[in-house]
Amino acid sequence: MLAAATGAVIALFATACTGTGSGGSTDGSAPGKDVTITFWHGWNQDNEKKAINDNVAAFEKAHPNIHVKVVDNIADDKSEQALRAGGPDAPDVVSSFTTDNVGKFCSAKVWADLNPFLKKDGIDPAKTFPAAMLNYSQFQGNQCSLPLLGDAYGLYYNKAAFKLAGITDPPKTFSEFEADAVKLTVAQGDGYKQLGFMPTFHGYESSPAHFLGQYGASYFGSDGKSNIATDPKVAAMFTWQKGLVDKLGGFAKLEKFRSAFGDEMSAKNPFETGQVAMAIDGEWRTASLAADKVGFDWATAPFPVPDDQAASYGRGYQTGTIIGIARTSQKQAAAWEFVKYLTTNTDAVVSFADAIHNVPSTIEALNSPKLLNDPNFKTFLDVAKNPASSTTPASVNGGAYQLSLQNFGYDYESGKQTDLQGGLAKTAKEIDAAVDQAK
Repeated sequence: MLAAATGAVIALFATACTGTGSGGSTDGSAPGKDVTITFWHGWNQDNEKKAINDNVAAFEKAHPNIHVKVVDNIADDKSEQALRAGGPDAPDVVSSFTTDNVGKFCSAKVWADLNPFLKKDGIDPAKTFPAAMLNYSQFQGNQCSLPLLGDAYGLYYNKAAFKLAGITDPPKTFSEFEADAVKLTVAQGDGYKQLGFMPTFHGYESSPAHFLGQYGASYFGSDGKSNIATDPKVAAMFTWQKGLVDKLGGFAKLEKFRSAFGDEMSAKNPFETGQVAMAIDGEWRTASLAADKVGFDWATAPFPVPDDQAASYGRGYQTGTIIGIARTSQKQAAAWEFVKYLTTNTDAVVSFADAIHNVPSTIEALNSPKLLNDPNFKTFLDVAKNPASSTTPASVNGGAYQLSLQNFGYDYESGKQTDLQGGLAKTAKEIDAAVDQAK
């Protein structure tokens, strides 16, 4: 009943929104006429807010008649409520850390379709943004958002532990990765002094979606139905992950060790403390490791790939921040000038990426000589450039399908579910039913 009611509410808001969204609106951005737009974002660290404000100041200098009122530290749920409610107090421009919002916001039409704006200004999205980033910022042809910096995932490894174990190079295939994870695991009592890698889905960043990015798996077929039970890459990932869990001591033993991990986003992260010798993580960890001054040498590399896809080594999972214009905004032309500046001006994108250690979100910015010259960070730039890198597709009910798949993963890795194919088929039906309800 709740899902059905939610669907009705979404439909109501979709029909109630009356902003133009046509790309042809004229408002206070006309030359000589002052206009103020409101921009909501979720960044809250001092360096992040400064980086945003610096770009806003540069934009206002280039557009003296457009003024931007910035409101920071806005949670996604608050933004969603404001976008759906509309009215004079709603923001004109909103950024979100959650790409899963794209399918919901595009289908409910709370964000304006940016295709007309892009066409009017002669911007070809496919030539401007990396394919994976462009993919996660649109839904069924509706480009209701654009990428505003990205995140790419790769392998972090402890060089000192590698040397001690006699490993000379980072693994490129999953068979090499498994062998290294076993070599790097050091027992202590009935637990571990050091674990080669934490493979369980409760581990930090070791989610089904991030692992499936190494396989190039799809989630939905051309008919819109879940194909997780029919795409052999999905079953292959779960088989590999469960095999690694068993090789490293089994689910119960690994989970007991995991309970001693500190907070992921702190200096108590298990890779930083040396509890694990390898980890899957995003580019932001490079800045954390440098700031926390860990007591060992470390390096990064692309995360390994399945042996039968060895030629795809260098790929990875991508996600990031998105930005869009409220459908109800009466200042869409001015809002577009601001969104266009933040997302397509190379200097703006590069300076923001350098300031907060995220991956730039345009093809030109990824190749800019002004980017941080750091070989460990370059790993993630290369992943973002790699045409085989992928993301999770937008869905009308957000990331619910990923949650369903993850819940299945919890059951399968723990032995609670032993029928892989049957469990995937049941999960696919659950996903389809949820999508149908959301529509």
